[in-house]
Amino acid sequence: MSTKRLIFILLLFITANIAQAKSFPKRPIKLIVYTRPGGAIDVFTRKFQAIAKKYTNNTFVVVNKPGAGGVIALKYILKSKADGYTIAAVTKSNIGKLISSKNKRLTIDKYDWLAMLASDPEAIIVNKKSAVTSWQQILADSKAKNGKQLWVGPATGGNDHIMAIRTWNKTGIKAKWIPYAGGGKAMAALMGGHGIVYVGNPGDVLGKPSLKVAAISSKSRLPGQFSNVPTFSELGIKNFDSEIMWRGFMGKKGMPPEVINFYNDLFAKVGSDPEWIKYIEDRGARSIYYAQDKFSKIVKKDWEEFEVLLKELKII
Repeated sequence: MSTKRLIFILLLFITANIAQAKSFPKRPIKLIVYTRPGGAIDVFTRKFQAIAKKYTNNTFVVVNKPGAGGVIALKYILKSKADGYTIAAVTKSNIGKLISSKNKRLTIDKYDWLAMLASDPEAIIVNKKSAVTSWQQILADSKAKNGKQLWVGPATGGNDHIMAIRTWNKTGIKAKWIPYAGGGKAMAALMGGHGIVYVGNPGDVLGKPSLKVAAISSKSRLPGQFSNVPTFSELGIKNFDSEIMWRGFMGKKGMPPEVINFYNDLFAKVGSDPEWIKYIEDRGARSIYYAQDKFSKIVKKDWEEFEVLLKELKII
């Protein structure tokens, strides 16, 4: 083969690869959010939307599909094409809801778990105006009420509900879980005196001066404005420092390689962006980027653990 012909073939190969790399995206991408506007994952997604503009000229459109603790949004993804133009913002709570939905089509292997971008410690949150504002007071109130203490949060079978049950089992608390349609409504109930504890994450109290974090599941205290919040270990509760709410993105299984490559590149850039990292850390969470392989393993492990616990609770 002549040198000119070899160069010609190489140029064709390079041109074809460049064309393929640019074949996605060609139109706006929908970011599906399973809560109403203003929910924690909605705010997370809109911040991602803003940061992503630094790294791609493509348009992202946030679409809220609330209902059934995320099941409606996850069904919507399955009905969409696996072309990368519709992906969803997801949290660890979605795994529990997939299982408890009892819909055999809603399994983790139907989705590509694209990236995990945040690890948010689970937190015990109280109303400052209540007579119960510390962990010690929560314990005393629980004992006095003998199982009638009320804990509030979103979605039966979601991550916060599981966290509540694990906390009760770990500490000997007797209480009752009161689920609400979303975190905002559950926090409003707490502020209205309709519960003693809200289970969520540190960032949930931002902009809500009547709420405070009483305890967190973390190996060490958080920096900044949450530095005065004790860990469970400091409160004498050992081996309870790794309960988190992860947040990330996924899409329908079967997206083409060039689509996966686009998202791998974009999520890696957003995950290392200083503005993004500050946003995540200011909310008391850890900015972290796990690509599809590692994220998928985490999701699989969570599925297995949730399935066992939800069966024990007779939720499934």
